[in-house]
Amino acid sequence: MKITKEELKELQGQSEKKQAILHDLGLLAQQSHTLSHMFAELALSSENTKKSIEDKYGDITINLQDGNYEVTNKKTKDEKNK
Repeated sequence: MKITKEELKELQGQSEKKQAILHDLGLLAQQSHTLSHMFAELALSSENTKKSIEDKYGDITINLQDGNYEVTNKKTKDEKNK
């Protein structure tokens, strides 16, 4: 006994779609993993840049639009070293 050709075709199509979805989920998981690592590296780089700027200028708040900054602590790095 066999199922009809239409039923078999429907089941085969559903099976192919499931496999395609599983494949795409695997790719998505890999991309997510890669992006997470890239974000962690960028966060570390950002912290290093902030530390370097803080060592040079002291405690400041930077306007990321134009690069202007304001001292957030009463003394800059140079004033602290005097």
